[in-house]
Amino acid sequence: MTNLQLKRLAARRLPPDSTRRLCLLTGARQVGKTSLARATYPGLRYVNLDAVEDRRALREVPTARWGEVVGPAVLDEAQKEPSLFEKVKHAYDAGAVRFSLLLGSAQILMLQRVRETLAGRAFVYELWPLTLAEIAAAGAEPRTPLLVRLLEGTGPFSEALADEPAVLLGDEEAAREAALRHLGQWGGMPELVHLGDADRRQWLRSYHDTYLQRDLADLARLSDLAPFTTFQKLAALRTGGVLSYADLARDAGVSPSTARSYLEYLKLSYQAFLLPPFRENLTSSVVKAPKLYWADLGIARHLAGFAGPLSGALFETLVVGEAVKLVRTLGLEVEAFYYRTRSGMEVDALLSSPRGVLALEAKARPSWVASDLGAMKAVAGALGTRFRGGIVVTSGGKLERASSDDRFWCVPAHRLFS
Repeated sequence: MTNLQLKRLAARRLPPDSTRRLCLLTGARQVGKTSLARATYPGLRYVNLDAVEDRRALREVPTARWGEVVGPAVLDEAQKEPSLFEKVKHAYDAGAVRFSLLLGSAQILMLQRVRETLAGRAFVYELWPLTLAEIAAAGAEPRTPLLVRLLEGTGPFSEALADEPAVLLGDEEAAREAALRHLGQWGGMPELVHLGDADRRQWLRSYHDTYLQRDLADLARLSDLAPFTTFQKLAALRTGGVLSYADLARDAGVSPSTARSYLEYLKLSYQAFLLPPFRENLTSSVVKAPKLYWADLGIARHLAGFAGPLSGALFETLVVGEAVKLVRTLGLEVEAFYYRTRSGMEVDALLSSPRGVLALEAKARPSWVASDLGAMKAVAGALGTRFRGGIVVTSGGKLERASSDDRFWCVPAHRLFS
């Protein structure tokens, strides 16, 4: 793919700069926050607080003159200069500035500043690695993914899927399949879309080093990075699995409390996320620990040394990760869970909204088999009318009904997420 600016679904949520609003855009390093901000607000002053001279200049601006000297602006790496939060707040409250956008990759520091200074004023937006829909669009406006349309739709679940063609043909199918292959092999970091394979490997190595040296230094102030690096790799190896702090701590050679702190650092820097168990005990004794997922499959592969085709755990990470990215990016009124009983019955994701619960079961193969539906049907029976439908998400190419009960379907991953 040529080096073009990929359009982002998150742009649909960002307000125009004519709105009276203070905005915070946060996410992992190198996910494209600066590119999105500058493309969305080309008329605003851009200030990068990574630059020492810019920090010094803003530090010297009197609070009373912030609106006059700086005005509406995009303030990148805002957590690097704590004094600007008070100045932005004063200018906003006084009406001297109607709009400002603050960017930052160190979530804990950014949100701490917001809680301390901008509580009740700032709107928080998140940017995650590229979604499949954004990669497939190749610089055009991304389609609203099928999953989003299903989650937001008010009509019958089966009717929405019945309107979709069983297979796609030509360039449209090829673009979506290529996006799925890229996402499965390299993940969704924007810079990797434009590089060759050798450069992608080098970029991932460099990204890991930069994360350790900059974001982790901001978050944890660790003097010895070796234990954390070991923990990070072990966590990547466990993506898609039920989290045991005790087991992870033992294998990493750290205490359980240190393991909890390390995992919190991974969450706060958008490297990993936890999927909680469904809050209702629907069928029998349930597993109550969360599941651990890596946010970007390319980084997880690099850390864990995964090569070759997607395993079941990696494909599940892709499917759950795409669902969570879409929910968080678009600010959908949806909560994501998983369901697993102690007898081994499991549904990979339950997406709960005021419209009901949608179940996803990830299978890294071309088609579905009848046994894929067992756990989802048990959950459907327990939820009753709150159950909207169940989808077996595969690596294949055909969208089809999977049961005489028209609430159960098989949908290829490249169709569901684009």
